[in-house]
Amino acid sequence: MTALSGVAACSSSDSSGGSGKASGKGAAHVSPIAALRTAEKSTDSADSAKVESTTTIGSVMSMKADGALGWGNGITGTVTITYTGGRTADLMRQLGSTSMEARYLPDAYYAKMGDKFAEQLGGKHWIRYGYSDLAGLAGASGTALKDQMQNTTPNQSVKLLLASGDVKKVGTETVRGVNTTHYSGTVDVADLAAKNANLGASQLAALKKQLTKAGVTTETVDIWVDGQDLLVKKAEKGRTTNGAYTQTAYYSDYGVKVSATKPPASDTEDFKQLLKKQGMTPGSSDTSSGSSSTS
Repeated sequence: MTALSGVAACSSSDSSGGSGKASGKGAAHVSPIAALRTAEKSTDSADSAKVESTTTIGSVMSMKADGALGWGNGITGTVTITYTGGRTADLMRQLGSTSMEARYLPDAYYAKMGDKFAEQLGGKHWIRYGYSDLAGLAGASGTALKDQMQNTTPNQSVKLLLASGDVKKVGTETVRGVNTTHYSGTVDVADLAAKNANLGASQLAALKKQLTKAGVTTETVDIWVDGQDLLVKKAEKGRTTNGAYTQTAYYSDYGVKVSATKPPASDTEDFKQLLKKQGMTPGSSDTSSGSSSTS
């Protein structure tokens, strides 16, 4: 039970998949910064996409995620997460399954556990993690988790690259059959706010807070943008307090219809209440055991 926060932390999904069917303009741009600003706007207005990603965080976990996410009115969507290695995969095996369904709603994230785990919850299969509660559940790790879980949309990678201050166009490449332009940059967290004016002060502050809470000092970001100014692929790598971090994600079918329904209350346990039942205090070292602040 004490490692459930680790299950949640490593579930913040991530992102993923390909070309798309949202509005965008494939015009030539005068600079990488101008191109990325257009990509940010186009991707943001697309509202949704299919996602497919792989993530590794040191020895904590490696995972795959596949599903669809929307971001037009808070994050929504359903993703299947499969843990493939690390301590989190070991934990999930003990709980009966290394794969689970994750549902994102504007106010909370829901994780569906297996029957073996449900036996410990009086037959309940779903755990609810309220975003407003996460900061208190595991201190700084919880705060970073809250930020990450609410910022898993593809345009976040564009914002991160804009914040790097040293964006460069690598060239043109084909990604899964789609013609794309590849851009790259390195984010230095210490100099994030002072380095550039490519993002507003509030956006820079939010990014710096998120990265700092995760223990990230530098991060390399690469993105591939199609002729509609939409992300097809992103790759991020860096180091966190939990070890080396890498994530590769593919985005496709922009504008896809996304739905996520709240699980039945009778089959759901709130994580904050679960901690109290187990005699644990939110924010203590017990509740943050095994947790990871990025994913």
